[in-house]
Amino acid sequence: MIGKRQWAGIVILIFTMMLAACSSGNEETNQGTNEETSKTQSDAESHTDMNHSSSGEVPEGLEKAEDPTFEVGSQAVIEKGHMKGMQGAEATIEGAFNTTAYVVSYTPTTGGERVEDHKWVIHEEIKNPGEEPLEPGTEVTIQASHMKGMHGATAEIEAAKQTTVYMITYTPTTGGEKVTNHKWVTENELSEA
Repeated sequence: MIGKRQWAGIVILIFTMMLAACSSGNEETNQGTNEETSKTQSDAESHTDMNHSSSGEVPEGLEKAEDPTFEVGSQAVIEKGHMKGMQGAEATIEGAFNTTAYVVSYTPTTGGERVEDHKWVIHEEIKNPGEEPLEPGTEVTIQASHMKGMHGATAEIEAAKQTTVYMITYTPTTGGEKVTNHKWVTENELSEA
């Protein structure tokens, strides 16, 4: 027969095991949360590689739009943003140009994960593109520096569209510094202010 002291010992042992199990479960839960936090931070950091502002210089041969929907100096609202804080921001149009805009996928020259479906690289930012718009699936060398490791990278054209592209200045809706001469947004990514 089990005495009171033995029962007390068994209860304490069971209680200790339960606490240890709960503690272990919390560590696993915390580890999972930490991994999710790291992934979110990593995703956010990948956007910090983008050169939000630029000097405003445009590639040689880029043709100014004669009658753009959004005139240089006018205001527009960004309807589709490529980066955090872009969508919904009011922008000033700094330049409007007629060209072919491409969606590209590439592996940065600095290493790291492949960038999928980057918007936008324009015809004049591709090495020796020729006169005609390039077809999806074409392999090209990028001469733009919108993101770290982009210049000189080999890319695949995912999609192409002839359009007016705009260089814009805006203040992110998330706060922070004004972004000047951002390249590029297309006409359908803007609406009247």
